[in-house]
Amino acid sequence: GTLALAPLAAPALARTVPVGFADLVEQVNPAVVQILVKNTDGPAEEGAAPSLPEGTPEGPLKDFFERFFSERAPGARPPQGEMAALGSGFVIDPSGIIVTNNHVVGDAREITVRTKDGDEYAATLIGGDDKTDLAVLRVEPTAPLAAVGWGDSDRLRVGDWVMAVGNPFGLGGTVTAGIVSARGRDIGAGPYDNFLQIDASINTGNSGGPLFDGDGKVVGVNTAIFSPNGGNIGIGFAIPSEIAENVVAQLRDKGTVERGWLGVMIQPVTDEIAESLGLKATRGALVTEVTEGSPAAKAGLRQGDVVLSYADKEINTLRDLSRAVADTAVGTAVEVEFVRGQKVRTLKATIGAQEPPQAVAQADPGKAAAEPTRELPFAGLGLSVAPLDAESRSKFGVGEKTSGVVIAAVDVGKGAAAKGLQPGDVITSVNQRPVASPGEFASAIEEAGKAQRKAVLFLVERNGEQRFVAVELADA
Repeated sequence: GTLALAPLAAPALARTVPVGFADLVEQVNPAVVQILVKNTDGPAEEGAAPSLPEGTPEGPLKDFFERFFSERAPGARPPQGEMAALGSGFVIDPSGIIVTNNHVVGDAREITVRTKDGDEYAATLIGGDDKTDLAVLRVEPTAPLAAVGWGDSDRLRVGDWVMAVGNPFGLGGTVTAGIVSARGRDIGAGPYDNFLQIDASINTGNSGGPLFDGDGKVVGVNTAIFSPNGGNIGIGFAIPSEIAENVVAQLRDKGTVERGWLGVMIQPVTDEIAESLGLKATRGALVTEVTEGSPAAKAGLRQGDVVLSYADKEINTLRDLSRAVADTAVGTAVEVEFVRGQKVRTLKATIGAQEPPQAVAQADPGKAAAEPTRELPFAGLGLSVAPLDAESRSKFGVGEKTSGVVIAAVDVGKGAAAKGLQPGDVITSVNQRPVASPGEFASAIEEAGKAQRKAVLFLVERNGEQRFVAVELADA
């Protein structure tokens, strides 16, 4: 007989690809507006960009900020006093409440909003937040405006369809579509980065425009692109609605954003640090300093603690903790789980209000034990240490309030040098055990060796700032 071939079932993907976006565009397009601004007083620098986040390293990310975080084509900044189409926005309340990016309007002297129908309204900046790059405007329309609502970005999955509407290069009402390429992107824009990465085409002028899901709900605010050549290459970033909705609500109500404050400085937990502390996994946030009088200090959190969870949320990276604390309402008591001395502990901290940077209290140095002035070499670490006496303090410029042992020399190419340690650095503790003399330092290293540690954790002070450094403990 003949061989019967059964038809192949259509792949599942084919059934989920939309036939078109036309109905969705008709639904949401009227709520998307164009933002025009008159630049600030004073001469404008040709092609100047907003100030970059402090510490942004040289490289592709810095280049993309310089070229695209300002909604102007490179070298095309308008002269002082000229009105220019800088970005996009969207209406969330028919009475005239509009969302856009802070970098679009934050320094503007005059702001004008142009609707899809061509109506123009003078806009007032209700409030802006540079940490999330969001801003809220108010206009007084002659009739209720078309508006859109927030969606749930938490439900978005990588691969879901999204649609962007904006005004690239001043071309109003431009619609593009694509998918969610990734979630949780940190692009160095601010302390609470958690961007959606999308491949829907967005360009200069799209900033502040909405990103829609299939139901016509705003799931993101288009903010930046990465491009090495000046055009879209399919890598765009949007602030997810899970962040934007809360920030916008606060800006609308109060003009500012109130964020929670714990009062700690933290650093990542590396493999070496995890090994030196005997942690089971490389995750968490290592507390380097605790501000005096802060919620953390009052609750009993200490330097050297490793925070593993906050309010029942697992902490894997520094930004997990930063975002969780910032999102906590002031006055809320939260449970913090942490590791101290290889034991998992918990405490409750009542979160305070975030304020401008405060001076961090220095640890009580105590008094160094008397010891003969000499250097002790530690070949397995690639360094030698000396006591903090008058001679070494003068030589290395170490203040009287600092306690520990000073690094007198490092061996090029060995563990200490590889970790960036240098002569003049002060080691104040070893594996969270304070050391005040070379003898105590030697005892702590010996103890780590007996415990078969592969690395030791130093608390290092340089120019008044402290950080933890894990150094591999090689054979002498």
